[in-house]
Amino acid sequence: MRKPRVLKFGQIVLCLGAAELLMLPVQAAANKPTVTHSVRQDVSADLRDMAKAAPQSAGAQSQQAPVALPTGPALTNSRPDPVAQQSAGTLSNLATVLNFDGQNDNDTLNLLGVKYVPPDTNGAVGSSQFVQIVNVTLAVYDKKTGSIVLGPALISSVWNGFGGPCETGNGGDPVVLYDQLANRWFISQLQFGSTGNQECMAVSAGSDATGSYHRYEFDFGSDFPDYPKFAVWPDAYYSSQNMFTPKFTGARACALDRAAMLIGDPATMICFQTTTASLLPSNLDGSTLPAAGQPNVFASIADSSNLNIFKFHVDFAHPRNSILGGPTLIPVAPFSEICARASDTACIPEPTPGERVDGLGDRLMFRLAYRNFGDHESLVVNHTVKGGALAGVRWYEIRSPFSVPFVFQQGTVVDPDTNFWMGSIAMDGAGNIALGFSASSKALDPSVFVVGRAPADPPGTMTGPAVLVYGGGVQERSFKRWGDYSSMAIDPSDDCTFWYTQEYYKTTGSFNWSTRISAFKFDSCTAHGE
Repeated sequence: MRKPRVLKFGQIVLCLGAAELLMLPVQAAANKPTVTHSVRQDVSADLRDMAKAAPQSAGAQSQQAPVALPTGPALTNSRPDPVAQQSAGTLSNLATVLNFDGQNDNDTLNLLGVKYVPPDTNGAVGSSQFVQIVNVTLAVYDKKTGSIVLGPALISSVWNGFGGPCETGNGGDPVVLYDQLANRWFISQLQFGSTGNQECMAVSAGSDATGSYHRYEFDFGSDFPDYPKFAVWPDAYYSSQNMFTPKFTGARACALDRAAMLIGDPATMICFQTTTASLLPSNLDGSTLPAAGQPNVFASIADSSNLNIFKFHVDFAHPRNSILGGPTLIPVAPFSEICARASDTACIPEPTPGERVDGLGDRLMFRLAYRNFGDHESLVVNHTVKGGALAGVRWYEIRSPFSVPFVFQQGTVVDPDTNFWMGSIAMDGAGNIALGFSASSKALDPSVFVVGRAPADPPGTMTGPAVLVYGGGVQERSFKRWGDYSSMAIDPSDDCTFWYTQEYYKTTGSFNWSTRISAFKFDSCTAHGE
């Protein structure tokens, strides 16, 4: 009998035996939701003042942020990938707006006296600012110039004076979003340890990310809510977590009372437990809303030739009337996972002397981006697959998400000599699609690439890649981790400009990652009012 594996991070220890890693049968959620209330909430002072007052520490040992825990056996298919193709051409219709370095490993070292891997790079763009979050720090940039407005600061600075684990901890797995419907920022960070497991959430009181926040703590008790992801929708903020008790019990889909959180009132979280894994809630892009009352769509990988779609209708006035419907299976082109995360979490090679790194090929990648064009509605999403001999990025455009969802187009971006992984995708108001990802080969240090397509391009094809930044070194002795996600966002001011953020290494070493923030737009996209 094989001994169980023991995974440690912080003060959480999870023992995962072979049986506990088997994928549970997918089923619809339980008929009755669970209803949780925020255990703590308040309105903060301005972040620009709290960040200055945040406590500092020093002398800790460099460590890894929470591990994105595996949830099942490898996804394998005996058939070759029928939609794998090498991108070609030049992205001549893509203009760079800004391209600059974001936060790096030294920011955490300066604030905490410790370095973390991986950076879990993600960001969001608002009316005048771009906010980047990496594992335990954040920074606010002027989106016109790229200059620093605030930070880098500890994410826990957002909860300075709040009390409890949200103020004292820096658990990582952060997410930042911009709620363009209310011109507010949404920030979350996971906490775990001897005090239990918490999600700390904050919604800004205005459009300035350096101002005050409505702050919340939601407790998960002894259940560990791994790999949390969030999304903005008209009727709620939606979230998902992979739940461990300590064995994996499935993904939990939740809705948070957005209306209450926008005004700082006590908030409710309504959740359904599923037996699928790594759900992603859909995030609204663009100014055209879904029809009133449309549910939020959650998606996950079902198997090596299908996706799952769930539809979450929430009723905060009568929580028991909330419904999570599904799953609906959506057939996709067959694929295989680049490696089995249940047994091998490192299979993406770097040039010598770099270590192999984790490709997180067992889940869809943040974000699941929704857009309403009036005559049709689309979701775009991606994940890492075995694209021939090396890693490739599979992407989908799914249409009619609220009626009979189907794959309108799909493709796998591959190269015979280069690994592509850890992507994020979005669509602008004109229907152009951009997909950013990491790229590495025997001769290429991990770099940041982007491919794109216009609506008139042949279905399933991408043009490029364009290089956003070339790596100048490789990663060594860093727990074989590579950011658990990256982020492609659309600027709400013009609905045209893409903002992508991802990690890379300037020089070879251990724990010395850097990040890149790139803004670009297609020539064919016309901003609002032009």
